[in-house]
Amino acid sequence: MLLGIHHIAIICSDYELSKEFYNKLDFVIVDENWRTEKQSWKCDLRHGPVQIELFSFPMPPSRPTRPEACGLRHVAFSVDSVEATARLLRARGVDVEPVRIDPHTGRSFTFVADPDGLPIEFYEFDSRRIATRRVRSCRHPADGAHLVRWFQAG
Repeated sequence: MLLGIHHIAIICSDYELSKEFYNKLDFVIVDENWRTEKQSWKCDLRHGPVQIELFSFPMPPSRPTRPEACGLRHVAFSVDSVEATARLLRARGVDVEPVRIDPHTGRSFTFVADPDGLPIEFYEFDSRRIATRRVRSCRHPADGAHLVRWFQAG
């Protein structure tokens, strides 16, 4: 059924500032459209296989809390080196939280916030975890739909 995540949709309060911020994360604009009927910009940004749809709307409400509101909590990107990513982003003027270690995985991670306070996490990629996974096909217990499940080999 699911093949992957197609895109991440983000509503921003300052369109130009948000485009500049995501450019600092190495996203490039692949398409940009003014939608007259909605008085809204829609910008497609891409970095490798990751696509962000950035929207502007007149006077969108602010995020109620950071990050503990219902709905999307944060966006997380895999990186080879959290330390190197943090150094690069700091050099580009992005405020980066101190690098921490996930007590459950032993992997390093850090957060930044976009101009509207959306938390963005950078998490150390674990190639061993991907290499040791296998695919198992099964049926959904409720309706018999075909599912593909990942499980840890070993």
